[in-house]
Amino acid sequence: MTVRKNQARLTADEKKRFIDALLELKRSGRYDTFVSTHNDFIMSDTDSGDRVGHRSPSFLPWHRRFLLQFEQALQSVDASVTLPYWDWTVDRTPGSSLWAPDFLGGTGRSRDGRVMDGPFAASGGRWPISVRVDGRDYLRRALGANGRQLPTRAEVDSVLAMETYDMAPWNSSSDGFRNHLEGWRGVNLHNRVHVWVGGHMGTGASPNDPVFWLHHAFIDKLWADWQALHPRSGYLPAAGTPNVVDLRDTMRPWNDVTPADMLDHTRHYTYDTAA
Repeated sequence: MTVRKNQARLTADEKKRFIDALLELKRSGRYDTFVSTHNDFIMSDTDSGDRVGHRSPSFLPWHRRFLLQFEQALQSVDASVTLPYWDWTVDRTPGSSLWAPDFLGGTGRSRDGRVMDGPFAASGGRWPISVRVDGRDYLRRALGANGRQLPTRAEVDSVLAMETYDMAPWNSSSDGFRNHLEGWRGVNLHNRVHVWVGGHMGTGASPNDPVFWLHHAFIDKLWADWQALHPRSGYLPAAGTPNVVDLRDTMRPWNDVTPADMLDHTRHYTYDTAA
C-alpha cells in the first residue's frame, strides 16, 4: 500500500528518488501533459457555466484523481516513489527544508522571479517551461512576497469543523467545507498557498512548479481528515444539478470515474498520520 509522507520526514534517498522521477517525467514529455490538463480546466471552469476541476463540488475528487494519476506516472519510473505532502501550517517560511537546494530549490530572484537553485532551476537545463502563460521559459516563484502569510493550524481546524460538504449555488460563492478549503470564502486555505508561492503557482499552469503536487497532497489529506471527522457528511450534490458533477456523474477528462469512486482514498493510498 502506498503511504504518502510529510515531506519534512523524507530521507535523503526518498527526496532524491522523488526528484529523479519528476525529472524523468519532464524529460519524456509526460509531465507537461499534466500541466496542460490543469491549465485547460482552470481556464474553462466558471461560476456560471460547466465546472469540474475548480469552483465546484468536484474540486476535491477531481484533484484526488488527478494526483493519483500523477503518482502512478511517478511509480512507472520508480515504484518506490509516493507523493509527499507539504504541511504549510508547520513549514511556513522560505527557509523551510522544502525549499532547500537538495529538494525543490528556493524562491525566485527579485527582478523576474527566476528560480536560481535546486533541480528545477533553469541553469540546470532539466526543467524548461513548455506550457507557458507568457514568453518566459524558466520556473518562477516569489515565496511570501509582499508580507503574505500561509494559513495557520487554527484556520485549518476552523474549516475542518464545518459539517456540510457543499451547498448551492455550488460555485465560488458557496458556503460549506469545500469552498472554504478551496479558498474562495472565509479564511482561504488552498488559494492562499498558491498565491504565497507565487510565480507559476499563481497561474493556471501551476503544476509547472513541482510544489503543486505537495500542496495538493496536503489539501487531499485535509479532505481525508474531514471525512474521518464527519463520517455522516457525504459529498454533495447527489443528483440532478446543472453545470456541476453530481455524486455519480463522470468527471472529465477521464470519463470513467465519478466523485463516488474517489471518496475512499484508502483503496489507493494512506497518509502517515491521521487527523
